[in-house]
Amino acid sequence: MTRPFKVLGIQQIAIGGPSKEKLRTLWVDMFGLEVTSTFVSERENVDEDICAMGSGPFKVEVDLMQPLDPEKKPAVHATPLNHVGLWIDDLPKAVEWLSANGVRFAPGGIRKGAAGFDITFLHPKANEEFPIGGEGVLIELVQAPKEVVSAFAKLAAQ
Repeated sequence: MTRPFKVLGIQQIAIGGPSKEKLRTLWVDMFGLEVTSTFVSERENVDEDICAMGSGPFKVEVDLMQPLDPEKKPAVHATPLNHVGLWIDDLPKAVEWLSANGVRFAPGGIRKGAAGFDITFLHPKANEEFPIGGEGVLIELVQAPKEVVSAFAKLAAQ
């Protein structure tokens, strides 16, 4: 079975809590990460600070998230490590192949994510129709831009 895509590396980790302020105290004030932008979405029930660790094509995003409404879903604060994002070299091919092989995706399809890249989510739970899920972990697949694909290809060739 030939996989028509590659997982290149970690694109992001997302950490949720009742308040971004406490998260910022640790990640920004103590660890020194830089807040590069913010993202607010009623649909995703999230107010997040997007921080950066590292630089260039190997930069890892650390999203510090709080819910807009703690009573609504998705409950971005209910699981402290909310999700892990993976760089994918060809997101549409990955979704097609993974779906055909029984992987369950969360509703919403491929869409623009908080950082401006195309994204989609693997559902944390499998079901009868799609017997492969994230086993309790929400996994975001992120379309890597050309420079990231290139940098990982150069690294792999060494």
